[in-house]
Amino acid sequence: MSKQAPPFLKAAGRMLNAGQTRTVLLTGNIHDLFYQKKEDEEDYVSLLPFLLHHWDLPNFMLLVYELNGPIRFLHPSHREAMKKAWVGWRNGLNNEQMAIQRMLHKGAVDDEKAIAESFERHLQEAIGNPTLALEMLRQMCLCSRSRQGSKPSMKANLLILIEGADLILPEAPIAQMGDMDRRRVTICQDWFSDQDFLRSGDAVILLAESRSQIHHRIAKLPYLLESEIPSPDEAIRKHFISWFNRHLSQGEELKLWSSQSQLATLTAGLSLQALLQLLKGAIHGREKLQPVDVVAKVESFIQNQLGDSVVEFKKPEHRLKDVVGFTKLKCFLKQELIPRFKMGGKASLPGAAVCGPIGSGKTFIFEAVATEMDMVVLVLKNLRSQWFGQTDVIFERLRRVLEALSKVLIFVDEADTQFGAIGPNAHETERRLTGKIQAMMSDPRLRGRVFWLLITARIHQLSPDLRRPGRVGDLIIPVLDPENEDRQAFLEWVIQPVLGRKLKPDELEHLLREIGDLSAAAMASLRSELKARQLLRKAEALEMDAILEVVHDHLPAAIATTRHYQTLQALVHCSRRSLLRDPEVTETERTNWETEIRELEASGIR
Repeated sequence: MSKQAPPFLKAAGRMLNAGQTRTVLLTGNIHDLFYQKKEDEEDYVSLLPFLLHHWDLPNFMLLVYELNGPIRFLHPSHREAMKKAWVGWRNGLNNEQMAIQRMLHKGAVDDEKAIAESFERHLQEAIGNPTLALEMLRQMCLCSRSRQGSKPSMKANLLILIEGADLILPEAPIAQMGDMDRRRVTICQDWFSDQDFLRSGDAVILLAESRSQIHHRIAKLPYLLESEIPSPDEAIRKHFISWFNRHLSQGEELKLWSSQSQLATLTAGLSLQALLQLLKGAIHGREKLQPVDVVAKVESFIQNQLGDSVVEFKKPEHRLKDVVGFTKLKCFLKQELIPRFKMGGKASLPGAAVCGPIGSGKTFIFEAVATEMDMVVLVLKNLRSQWFGQTDVIFERLRRVLEALSKVLIFVDEADTQFGAIGPNAHETERRLTGKIQAMMSDPRLRGRVFWLLITARIHQLSPDLRRPGRVGDLIIPVLDPENEDRQAFLEWVIQPVLGRKLKPDELEHLLREIGDLSAAAMASLRSELKARQLLRKAEALEMDAILEVVHDHLPAAIATTRHYQTLQALVHCSRRSLLRDPEVTETERTNWETEIRELEASGIR
């Protein structure tokens, strides 16, 4: 691992050195550990000490403000230099004038003492008073730019680090903010936009997990530039594991099922803090760390980061061999979809959309695909938050998690309700969220690593931008009701467990006429009913007459027209001729489908 400054630190330094801005916002993985080497000592420390170590330079005077602490200087000499400059600035006198006043008027010395005492007092009063603290820091910047005679008040530039900027300047509607909250926003807006400050050598570094957590009047300032701290990659995790192992106490031993490199690979998605917890737990337990323990930690960490209501890990147990019927579709999934998902780089698919009428078996089939993929499967449940500004924060956390994972399949059921519209009538938050998801789907950096599987019965309600090629529009798969041999396979799956034998040809024909055009879900419901009848009668098997009685009594749900409409939409949006019932479909037939869709819509079907 390189001992140089990490990229996010270099990016912040370039912005300041180039004079592009005097205010930088550090976002992302701000609560993690960072590698620091001092002479012959190496350690992993939190972000603030890490920044102070790297930015402790001769031409900078470092100040730190934390919400529950005072304004503090890194070096006592800096505090004294600031106090001296402050007294001179407040007194409005240069050094020569001050010497004359000392000789002529004793009161001038008293004034100096009072100013010095007030400086110290303000530093203490800033504890728990962020409004006073921000104003004090702003005044210090004014002081550092002032001159005493022909010389500047201070030789060094101020570098101010403000921790917890999202708590000091929280995002909220102005009408809901208190007077002090508004005052802090006004102070920072004036401070960061001051042209004299922008031309100075002073700088302010704000720390917050997300730009979206900062009040929009500050976050949207063109003078505020951002440098994002990414989640640790595999090389960083490997270095951390090696460092941890080297610094174990005597008698302690890190026992792994395999190598440190494989542990680093399997811990993709973990922060170094979470990785440290995992390793310490393994040391304390004195047992060999197993892959199942690592996977459980990764899942727990990601769910804690995003929230149980946002994502869950999909762990289906059935595979494609357990899916009844769908012969042609299963062949396509095995021979094209799964291999394309497992590829890396430009040859891989960014994702796929799965459509078809309700009850056709879409979710069950593609849960089996998820099992076959042998990769992390995240189920996206709800990215929207009821709290102001939190939807953007949730998305940014999701993006950092996805960028950290080596390969992940995003499984989105009922996708038409997860992603909103982007039209003029859509809410601003909904438009922004959908736009960010679309951009992430086509991000070349994630190609071959992040795969999207969108499942919906209403493919037409997905944003056209989501359905375009380069996103899930590369492959739109229709899942249609079983026909011919597949329908017979379904019927045998329904009947044989309760009949206790194979169906005879005439029985099969009779039952096919009786059941009509049942969907896969309706078939499963009928199977459940027959099993219940068998249990109620306490019989080893049901007679054909009893089975026919149940079948005859079974009425399909009154959703046939809606399902037909959804089937037509699936046919129209399908991106592969080979996946249609008739691969030789003509453009005239496709036009007829669209005409029928418009007729159904005119009658109120959506």
